[in-house]
Amino acid sequence: MTSPNETAVEVVDLAKDYGPITALDSVSFSIPRGSYHVLLGPSGGGKTTLLRLIGGFVRPTRGRVLLHGQDVSDAPPNKRPTSMVFQSYALFPHMSVERNVGYGLKLQKMAKEQIREAVDQMLGLVGLEGYNRRMPHELSGGQQQRVQLARSLVLESDILLLDEPLASLDAKLRKDMCIELKRIQEKIGITFIHVTHNQEEAMTIADRIAIIADGRLVEEGSPREVYERPVRRFTADFIGENNIIDGRVTGRNGDRFSIDTGFAEVDVVAVGHDIPTGTEVAISVRSELLQLLRESRAADGRVQTLPATYVEEVYLGLTTLHLVRLPNEIEITVRQISGDMAGSVFQPGQAVQVGWKTAEARLHTE
Repeated sequence: MTSPNETAVEVVDLAKDYGPITALDSVSFSIPRGSYHVLLGPSGGGKTTLLRLIGGFVRPTRGRVLLHGQDVSDAPPNKRPTSMVFQSYALFPHMSVERNVGYGLKLQKMAKEQIREAVDQMLGLVGLEGYNRRMPHELSGGQQQRVQLARSLVLESDILLLDEPLASLDAKLRKDMCIELKRIQEKIGITFIHVTHNQEEAMTIADRIAIIADGRLVEEGSPREVYERPVRRFTADFIGENNIIDGRVTGRNGDRFSIDTGFAEVDVVAVGHDIPTGTEVAISVRSELLQLLRESRAADGRVQTLPATYVEEVYLGLTTLHLVRLPNEIEITVRQISGDMAGSVFQPGQAVQVGWKTAEARLHTE
């Protein structure tokens, strides 16, 4: 754990029950000050519950919430150094942009001139300079979300909570807003905690990602760590486009484990693992790391191969997916830059091999 002076948020064994339903189960982690932290996971996994517990909108059943080292577990939202950006735009339809953004400051009894200056500064920060007199219905979805962001930032809270803030935007606008959110966070330097189920969104903005599913913290790390070196099978299955192959450990030579897939044996490097022979495991290999081979090639120490049957190709523009079926009837995908391999090279039903560099596969025991 980081020291209280460096930690914005710390949750300790945090849990929330709704009757017999456990929405969050003993989650513990910390978030450094000034970082962009993303809570990522499937819908219904507990991400929003965790965010609302941090913001004080929900009281925990068990555990503690500490903000800047202070226990605020029982404090209401207005007694915490947080502000919230909701999934719905939640703007007052009868108020102009200027009045929407300045509403919280008005409740704080700030002088009108100070409110005007603060609102102008914040609208400039979110790229809405000159929009003061516009009404919400005159704005696009992205502009309305920027207004809500400005309304939260103008309160100068130390921690900004964002609950699926881009969910209602189209794909192009979502990408643009991701870059804009990251730029704003880096400029003002406060802590952002952002909930999303969209992995591309998470990868774009996060300093660190916490994977939340079934009410538990599955895994956390930098975007590169959870994408390239996932520890848990769930993470490998959820992040990126990983092919998951089940097997059983049959032997070990140092950090190299021999895995029986039921139709072939492959080696996987797993540094620091102690996995007994006979253990059921899973291998994950990202689709872009796989190679599709026309001719049979024996595996060696550097490359692993599996027999397969070609199914079809799916052209996606920049990349093309090649679908192949393993002998156990599981389909896996090989993703390649379009043009690197002509689709006419392979025909449905053709016997092929898929291969990968030994060091690029991951071994998962849970």
